[in-house]
Amino acid sequence: MPSVLDQRPAPALPESRPAAPVRRRTWVLALPEARWALAALVLFLVALLLYLLGAPTWLWGSLFAATYVTGGWEPGWEGLKALKDKTLDVDLLMVVAALGAAAIGQVLDGALLIVIFATSGALEAVATARTADSVRGLLGLAPSTATRVLAEGGEETVDAGRLMVGDTILVRPGERVGADGQVLEGASDVDQATITGEPLPVAKQVGDEVFAGTTNGTGALRVRVERDPSDSVIARIVKMVEDASETKAPTQLFIEKIEQRYSIGMVLATLAVFAVPLAFGDHLQSALLRAMTFMIVASPCAVVLSTMPPLLSAIANAGRHGVLVKSAVVMERLGQINTVALDKTGTLTEGTPRLTDIRPLPGSALDQAALLRLAASAEHPSEHPLARAVVDAARERDLVLAAADDFASMPGQGVTAIVDDCIIQVGSPARLLAALGPHTEVMTELENAGKTAVVVLRDSWPVGVLGIADRLRPDAAVTVAALNGLTGRTPVLLTGDNERAAQHLAAQVGITDIRAGLLPQDKLSAVQEWEAAGQQVLVVGDGVNDAPALAAAHSGIAMGKAGSDLALETADAVIVRDELATIPAVISLSRTARRLVVQNLAIAGLFITALVAWDLIGTLPLPLGVAGHEGSTVIVGLNGLRLLRETAWPRHTDRPGTSADTADLESQDAA
Repeated sequence: MPSVLDQRPAPALPESRPAAPVRRRTWVLALPEARWALAALVLFLVALLLYLLGAPTWLWGSLFAATYVTGGWEPGWEGLKALKDKTLDVDLLMVVAALGAAAIGQVLDGALLIVIFATSGALEAVATARTADSVRGLLGLAPSTATRVLAEGGEETVDAGRLMVGDTILVRPGERVGADGQVLEGASDVDQATITGEPLPVAKQVGDEVFAGTTNGTGALRVRVERDPSDSVIARIVKMVEDASETKAPTQLFIEKIEQRYSIGMVLATLAVFAVPLAFGDHLQSALLRAMTFMIVASPCAVVLSTMPPLLSAIANAGRHGVLVKSAVVMERLGQINTVALDKTGTLTEGTPRLTDIRPLPGSALDQAALLRLAASAEHPSEHPLARAVVDAARERDLVLAAADDFASMPGQGVTAIVDDCIIQVGSPARLLAALGPHTEVMTELENAGKTAVVVLRDSWPVGVLGIADRLRPDAAVTVAALNGLTGRTPVLLTGDNERAAQHLAAQVGITDIRAGLLPQDKLSAVQEWEAAGQQVLVVGDGVNDAPALAAAHSGIAMGKAGSDLALETADAVIVRDELATIPAVISLSRTARRLVVQNLAIAGLFITALVAWDLIGTLPLPLGVAGHEGSTVIVGLNGLRLLRETAWPRHTDRPGTSADTADLESQDAA
């Protein structure tokens, strides 16, 4: 029967009670980088259309000039500031190269280079802003107010941030817990998936710990505050995500690793090509023309395009197959991973409890349908996830449920109702174990299989046991095998769920390294330990509790359908359709893109070397130099666009479950 706390009427809340904060996302065009990039893109497209239509030169020329200004002033300014700090970066070099291209009549090429750089900067700014939004939004998980119990027995509504260690708060059914603390009175089921990732609510009784931001079930709780609100688990998750994002090594594309040396070398070489012939008596016009030709043929346009088209094409291809990769840097990094850590609930599993077993007991005179009908009829008024799983299973079988009279629910124990003039009890084995008598082996069998056992009694006599479990995703096993083949290591299971459930699931998918019962900081520590040992870690998760690990890892992927806002924004990539098999596919695609980048750099380097040697040793005509430079740019661009083809996506991921699939993946990666 319900507890005393359940029966107490809730006091009327004061009208001035503040509402929970509404999470707002930064509007893309509120970012100056996005506005300038959009302006540059629009101007470029209009100018290009007029250019192709044969409009007057002054018209499309002025629009191209506006493109240079809108898209180039910001990277140019950043480059000048870097120059002030005695560093030369590729931003300034790109602006100079674009202006040099315009100076010799290649206005279109220079404008395209400007648009590419402006768009890249805008995407980076948007990603940074969205991550900040999601971190701020996480604070909304904890309620803004709490009901504090006064010493004289009254109650008051206070700002949750003003709670102090030692205060007692009342958490009514359906409310979120206002602070980390210990249960003093009452019993309830608390959904703490945001903290631990456990798929089912956890029964809480006197002496148990509860966390701020978790959701109370049907009972009422009195909780003594044990931690200051600024030190709650939710607050610490926010801090961990922020710290991990700040301390994570700056991501760099392959070409950026040599940008400083290349930039300085090109500038010095251009000056030398101009000054040395003058010192030996060459004419000013001849020396200037040779230097200008040198700057054009040695400019890094082809080098830059060596990197971006393969990675952007891979991003587009992955997007068509349900994987949102947030940037070219992410696509490059995905191919570097050598260790994979997988969350359990909502990642390897669907995250929703489902009825898996219906076991009528001998002597009950019930078949599976009759047992399920009795249990579902009694559970129908309940909102507990286990009850919903039973009722959903009955509806899937088109069973007609009977009316449930005198329904009563005991948090953490089960329900009682009168169905067909019989007293039906559905609850946990801990509550009804004595009634099972000689049938405990059925319960033990289900629990050893990692399932939650639910006992059904009719008029105090056991008539059946139900098994409920979070269903494994159909492509989980083949994904684990494929990741093992790609990295040479079996993925690790990181979960907040209990050890027995984790062991059972790991055995099904072939995982041997299991870390169970972890809080968010434990997952973060594990990732940091691997990263410190030199491993490139990929974390795959879906919940708030996974966010710190996603932020700290070399790469992070979030499950899109049920993923929390924080996980989706913190992760580097999102699996939109929750198809696990796309993870090894996108890793393989990333490695292919990296190989194409290396090919393109070799092609660009060959062209640059040949044209520079021609210009220095002989006399390279400027038009021929431009043609060679642009030709190399076109070649590397087309080579990168090969990844847009449908055949570039690993097709074995479309038919998970066969051993040949993994072999195909391994052979493709080795090719």
